[in-house]
Amino acid sequence: MATLVKTPSGTWKAVIRKTGFPTTAKTFRTKRDAEDWSRRTEDEMVRGVYIQRAPAERMTVADALKRYLAEVSPTKRPASAACDVRHSKPLIKGLGKYSLAALSPEIIAKYRDERLAGLDRKDAKGNPDPRPRSPNTVRLDLALLGHMFTTAIREWGIGLPSNPVQNIRRPAPPPGRERRLTQTEEERLLTAVDSHSNPMLGWIVRLALETGMRSAEITTLRRNQVDLKRRIVRLLETKNTAPRTVPLSSTATAILQEALANPVRPIDTDLVFFGEPGRDGQRRPYNFNKPWLKAKETAGLKELHFHDLRHEAVSRLVEGGLSDQQVAAISGHKSMQMLKRYTHLRAEDLVEELDSITLRRNSKNSAER
Repeated sequence: MATLVKTPSGTWKAVIRKTGFPTTAKTFRTKRDAEDWSRRTEDEMVRGVYIQRAPAERMTVADALKRYLAEVSPTKRPASAACDVRHSKPLIKGLGKYSLAALSPEIIAKYRDERLAGLDRKDAKGNPDPRPRSPNTVRLDLALLGHMFTTAIREWGIGLPSNPVQNIRRPAPPPGRERRLTQTEEERLLTAVDSHSNPMLGWIVRLALETGMRSAEITTLRRNQVDLKRRIVRLLETKNTAPRTVPLSSTATAILQEALANPVRPIDTDLVFFGEPGRDGQRRPYNFNKPWLKAKETAGLKELHFHDLRHEAVSRLVEGGLSDQQVAAISGHKSMQMLKRYTHLRAEDLVEELDSITLRRNSKNSAER
């Protein structure tokens, strides 16, 4: 039976001591409220459905996210940890004052809708400047919040009946880009990157078109990962965490040969594509973002993304006759569904294939006659 004690301030404190459960206490304004809570809690203990809610009622979303950033994010890759920090800021601003127990699916759904509509945007003067926000940005917000709740429930001993983020609709992911390069566009792009003073920009762009490697996979390459004799590159750290070996075409081999023979290579780095030393004296991968933006603008391809080069490379492998399994082994896609997003075949090439099929069929019919 619960013990009810009247405090000096006039409130009522209910204390429940039951074998097999931690001592539980809560303070209420009236004795009736304390009695009702005591009966409900003891009934849950008897039925085996009791959840200790006090930690969830004390911990705010802001405190939980800060703990997540301190304990969980450092175990992730640097890019993922930085992404967590970036997406935690709007979550703390919009939901940080709520306790974990008070944050309901309805509140999270409202946050989702306001973020999608851009109602939290401000202009330079601090005035409201609502502009729609990318669905993927909000999806990443909710992914962080959802994993934080999962971690709190499973590892921090926070008593909650369920993860509230799992009970709301996530924004639909954007459709995959279908940007392909025409021959003329490719020529303009390569001319633009070759005009840059640093030849590494041209090597990186050509390598992306030849191998389908991601920008980070290219710029973090070290000399011991490149085997020109066997014509392979060993990628140890990839986006999906699975190491893979990328075969090199004769063109890609020549590009890497030239890059490795770079006459201005400093002796203090093993990076194939190296940048200037930072304030700490350490050299980091070549940051080609600014010259890339300028080059594609010069080529009249301002809307082109660097990742579109990977898309183009993978599509060319498919058009070249490689099977889905072979292409996936090169590109590193774990699922055929993801690979399908990158293999948009040109309609004009399919027209030629259809003509070839028709020609072969007509030839066969003529021979049978």
